[in-house]
Amino acid sequence: MGAGEQLIRRAHIVLNRIAVGANAVGTLVLFVLVAVMNVDVVARGVFNAPFRGVVEVVIFSMILIVFLQLPDVVRVDRLTRSDGFLAVIGEKRPDIARLMARIIDAIACIFMGLIVWTMWPEFVEAFGSCHYFTPPDFGPDPSGNFWQDFNDANARCDYFGTPGILKAPWWPARLAIVFGVALCCALFAFKALTGARQPERIHLDPSVAESEAGERDA
Repeated sequence: MGAGEQLIRRAHIVLNRIAVGANAVGTLVLFVLVAVMNVDVVARGVFNAPFRGVVEVVIFSMILIVFLQLPDVVRVDRLTRSDGFLAVIGEKRPDIARLMARIIDAIACIFMGLIVWTMWPEFVEAFGSCHYFTPPDFGPDPSGNFWQDFNDANARCDYFGTPGILKAPWWPARLAIVFGVALCCALFAFKALTGARQPERIHLDPSVAESEAGERDA
């Protein structure tokens, strides 16, 4: 194995670990969402005092859950799609099926890249609206007190939610979208370059397929 192949393999392993870590964070967000919704149900039914802002919390949490867990779905080849045609070809012409799988992964990489290219300016605009590190166009000048300046900056951010109930900056959600889709783009790129997806093995027993996938990632 050449130095270039070793570098690609190590980068692929790092990306896989990042995807697993992002999936774990998304799972924690899911647990928090479940807890918030249960608190709202109990507070609404028992105390007649619903949790204010639960709709905004659900919207924000769903964005984080989807785009933090999406890379791991790509990593383990569980993204929703139809591989029936590739499986049929893979039984007789595995080389052609692998080539087609690489082409499909390359196209997926391109589309993910286009999403990142579209979302990045929106993230930059949303983050820039807060003026964390630059003088604001309106509002009080920085006082030198970190916490006060941070709260003032958050008040300037482009936000979603309902004023007086719950407001949250848009940029963390857009950052999660950019991060998750960019990681998916990189994973698809590695799949296209290395041919990690093997369509002719789709009909294998799932436990065998997962074992072989783990050996390839190790």
